[in-house]
Amino acid sequence: MSNTATDGHDVEILLVEDNPGDIRLLREAMAKTEIPHRIHTVRDGSAALEFVEADDSDAPRPDIVLLDLNLPQVTGDEVLAEFKADPELRSTPVILFSSSRAPEDVRRAYELGANAYLSKPIDPDELEELVQSVVEFWFETANLPTQ
Repeated sequence: MSNTATDGHDVEILLVEDNPGDIRLLREAMAKTEIPHRIHTVRDGSAALEFVEADDSDAPRPDIVLLDLNLPQVTGDEVLAEFKADPELRSTPVILFSSSRAPEDVRRAYELGANAYLSKPIDPDELEELVQSVVEFWFETANLPTQ
């Protein structure tokens, strides 16, 4: 199945995550997919905002953002609010990956414009399955906006 966001270029994924173990697991799970992609990793909310504000080829506009909720410096909520307030970023899908299952965190994320809120499983195999589901939906089923 073809997706206009993936036609002709690798999918640009911005991973905003401060936990090195989760970064490794998410990267390994994405490597097992068949979607041509590049993952750009930043470890805090400030770096995420700097990444999307950069005007160079090392920081391309992401096609999708995988965002942790609990980040140092600038929180995931604050990053999400900034993304959704920016007319150039507003249509970029932002998926929250969080260890929090608190109903107030989920509600707040959706109120701020999250496209999905996914709880990180502890088991690495379950995380791989979750990433496969995300890839299948966002890159093979959904139509993403073109850059």
